[in-house]
Amino acid sequence: MGKLVVIVGNTGVGKTTLSRALCQAGSFVAGLEEHIERPFQALFKQEAHYALANQLDYFLLRAEQEIMIRRASQTGIQDGGLDMDFYVFTRLFHHKGYLGDAEYNLCERLHALIRTTLPPPDMLVRLTATQEEITRRFAKRERSLEIAVLDDLELTESFLEDWFARNDPAQIISLDTTADDINYSHSIPLLLEHIQALT
Repeated sequence: MGKLVVIVGNTGVGKTTLSRALCQAGSFVAGLEEHIERPFQALFKQEAHYALANQLDYFLLRAEQEIMIRRASQTGIQDGGLDMDFYVFTRLFHHKGYLGDAEYNLCERLHALIRTTLPPPDMLVRLTATQEEITRRFAKRERSLEIAVLDDLELTESFLEDWFARNDPAQIISLDTTADDINYSHSIPLLLEHIQALT
């Protein structure tokens, strides 16, 4: 069964960039966010009542990616992943009023059901950077379908902290990437060592 490594962290910190760089550096199965391809992302950006459909679609996408990775012989790399979609983004959208209580509970039930059938990630890689650096990276993102906004970063970080408190610290690799370059040339060799130790 393939191992699952999930790159997590605040919006704009570089999860997708690092995930792609890792997949180029090693022989990994990629499970990326695919925000352009998602059928409800653009609708959600235009009208908040698509938030539930968008979240359910992401939960199913992440579960499908996990199934693909677990069936493979190679290690898989995800950016964000199922648990971050629930513990961080679903909570954020509920807090902002995009999801009502009943809709949040529906997401909670689906997430719990998926996790009863699929094992959690084998490793979480937590990317951090200074608030100033994250703000700089966020401003440079060229996403036509950006749901999060700069004002969400502090709240998102608090949801991340709550989620990490639920996890085994031994399964979390924390990387301060403030000073790393755009290709993560300092972080990738270290991560490859940790991933190799999983197999």
